[in-house]
Amino acid sequence: MANNKSAEKRVRQIEKRTERNRAAKSRIKTLQKKAFAAAEEGKNEEALKTFQEFSSAVDKAAKNNIFQKNKAANLKSRTNKAIKPA
Repeated sequence: MANNKSAEKRVRQIEKRTERNRAAKSRIKTLQKKAFAAAEEGKNEEALKTFQEFSSAVDKAAKNNIFQKNKAANLKSRTNKAIKPA
């Protein structure tokens, strides 16, 4: 429990950031699932388009320190590897 004004403000800021980060992570997971699903169905163009969106979202998240840069690279690499053979 916050005991002074600055601590209360910190709590408010943390809640906002947490919500923003959660939304970004959720969007990234959704895009990744869409790319996997499209690749599995054999829709190569759709999978590549979704991968580009996914890659952009991951890069933005890494830039904003939602993901560490190596995790971002790992996510992109794993997803690309999974959809390439399709």
